[in-house]
Amino acid sequence: MNPFQTFFMGGFECADHINRSGERINLLEETEHDIRVAEDYKLLSDIGIKVVREGICWSSVEKRAGKFDFSEVLFRMQAAEEYEIQQIWDLIHFGYPDGIYPTHPKFCERFVNLCQAFVKFYKANSKQPLFVVPINEISFLSWHSGDVRGTVPFAVNSGWDIKYHLCKAAILGINALKQAAPECRIILVEPLVKIHAFAGEDEAHLQDRNEHQFQAMDIIAGRICPELGGEESFLDILGFNYYWNCQWEGWSETLPWPETDLRRKPLSEMLEDAYRRYGKPIFLSETGHFGCGRAEWLEEVTSECIAASNKGVEFYGLCIYPVTDRPDWDDLSSYSNCGIWDLDDEGNRLPHAAVINSIASQMLLVKEIDSRHALRLLT
Repeated sequence: MNPFQTFFMGGFECADHINRSGERINLLEETEHDIRVAEDYKLLSDIGIKVVREGICWSSVEKRAGKFDFSEVLFRMQAAEEYEIQQIWDLIHFGYPDGIYPTHPKFCERFVNLCQAFVKFYKANSKQPLFVVPINEISFLSWHSGDVRGTVPFAVNSGWDIKYHLCKAAILGINALKQAAPECRIILVEPLVKIHAFAGEDEAHLQDRNEHQFQAMDIIAGRICPELGGEESFLDILGFNYYWNCQWEGWSETLPWPETDLRRKPLSEMLEDAYRRYGKPIFLSETGHFGCGRAEWLEEVTSECIAASNKGVEFYGLCIYPVTDRPDWDDLSSYSNCGIWDLDDEGNRLPHAAVINSIASQMLLVKEIDSRHALRLLT
């Protein structure tokens, strides 16, 4: 049974990592979602979206080792209560407190302490079901920090090592979460990509490169690296992030969109492959576009998600990311024009009419298909 209140969800940008310039960023604050959360939730509620992805921003809640302050998180929880919004919480989006990183000897201990403290705080302040993403996009984060020096530890040729240690922390964290709150729902979120062959590439090599995207989930499931203690039961709900640049040729040439490119694999087939691999309920945990292509992208992706569901995929919903426009991690003066709402210089939320109208029409389509499905079950 789908545990989410609405098919469409909204995701808020909550990266709080140290960027390429060595500066701590906090996009929750840059977009003013931390102080305008009630406004943001009302806007979403008004267009029928009642589920959101949020992040606690670990670097903000634990400024001193072992000392936790969840007061800002509580502020967002109280707004959710007011507007009847269901929240999914990332414990690590893309950031850690100062002085630690995945291969640090104290990293796992610190993360387990965070998981225990968050559950204790949550249970004391909410009666709503708890949905937790322990570590968001381990595959991307390990590449970004371990191969291309995007954030701490600013390494190269170390992506696998970072991934291994992030998975180790995630497994320990899931154990801690489940011990403290056996009823909590664990959500694993990873990118969904398709790499197409470059000229003359060996098929086995290509297949191996495409397998890398599943390594984190496989480790957490105990399918590989069993010494870390992964278990199939840790795969509860699976989220996959998908954007226009998630299909490329060779090493970096993104397949064009919206131009027709016959090499592109339909998203519905990619979702079906992921579902068959794990046999767990899935949802599209991030998707969106920028500029004038936002509505067109949403319509195409929604259609593909419906197609996947019609093929038998246990599919829970689609998260539009981000809800409000966001600045570039490495240039906070540069915005992407990628939200349901754009932002002006004062932080005011400016509706993107084409996207909002598209959401309304896609909601009607989803409801119509759900009604037909229910009727088929009855007859």
